[in-house]
Amino acid sequence: MFNGIIKNTGNVSKVYKKKNYCYYIVVLLYKYDLENNLNNQKKFDDLQQLVINDLKKVDILIKEKIKNKINYIPEVAGHLVKAGGKKIRSMLCLACAQLCNYKGIKHINLSACIEFIHTATLMHDDVIDESKKRRGLKTANNIWGNKSSILVGDFLLSKSFDLMTEVENIEVLKILSKTSSIIIEGEISQMLSNRNIATTEDEYLDIIKSKTAQLFATASKINSYLIEYPNEYKNALDSFGMNLGIAFQLIDDLLDYKAIEKDFGKMVGNDFKEGKITLPIILALRRSDQIENNFWKKTIQDGQIDPGDFQKACSILKKRKILDDIYIRAKHFGAVAKDALGIFDDSKEKKILLNIVDFVIDRNF
Repeated sequence: MFNGIIKNTGNVSKVYKKKNYCYYIVVLLYKYDLENNLNNQKKFDDLQQLVINDLKKVDILIKEKIKNKINYIPEVAGHLVKAGGKKIRSMLCLACAQLCNYKGIKHINLSACIEFIHTATLMHDDVIDESKKRRGLKTANNIWGNKSSILVGDFLLSKSFDLMTEVENIEVLKILSKTSSIIIEGEISQMLSNRNIATTEDEYLDIIKSKTAQLFATASKINSYLIEYPNEYKNALDSFGMNLGIAFQLIDDLLDYKAIEKDFGKMVGNDFKEGKITLPIILALRRSDQIENNFWKKTIQDGQIDPGDFQKACSILKKRKILDDIYIRAKHFGAVAKDALGIFDDSKEKKILLNIVDFVIDRNF
């Protein structure tokens, strides 16, 4: 577009004016992106404000639960807890409790439980992936080593079961126990798919449903089992969380090839270096020509990565419009998540949960 503007201008003053015009357009686009980012951030902030009082109680409970006579345990566990993160799963748990009009206090335990399960899986993930950074900080395994990270991750998982039993609800215990098993199965499936270029999109979706979306679904529906609630509403919350979780992971995998590291909070390009078969690679393998497919086999299948290969990978993904299509897929699952909440009456809580779907899809971290 800009080339056409400055073509054949004939004199310096015209070129200068056209360059200024191009600069003006770039500034407008920058301001537009900035405004969109701020509007998107507000959707997250609204969710946080909705549950802020309960979230403070969750944080207090988490800090209490990681206390131990072995000082080493809270030091390592507290490192990731203190790092913060979005806490979107635990906030979903609290927000959906409000949507269900739950009036008790057990949702605090359940939210902390969700956060412990998530944090434990992150610590194990970082060991498996040999990650160096998480949430903008050094990973626990990078500081204390793999053995410590695995054992403290196990400690956090055991604490999640403590919190489950304190709720004294057998149905809740069954759901959370099954969720933990499904997540681990998903992580194992992903590990086995690494560098396997025959992995299909359906297989990939099965993996992310297990390793990511299942915890979103559980966080969304779990409080509905504390009260007398119709099954159709429980199923709706399950569908909302599952499809939101799928959209979340699609965007996460997209951002590994697109995000700015300081925004994303972890090293970009890690999936590429580790040979993870995520959707960008699956689609690239289907759409690339022979030369490009030889590149994918060299880098992803054989793990032979040379300087500049990640940039080349990103260039191919852009050329084949792969990231754009993944965004469209994420929008689809986001729409399914929104529709799932259609049976609930309009309310402040429902509006915020609908908006968080947009935040998840349009985020840059």
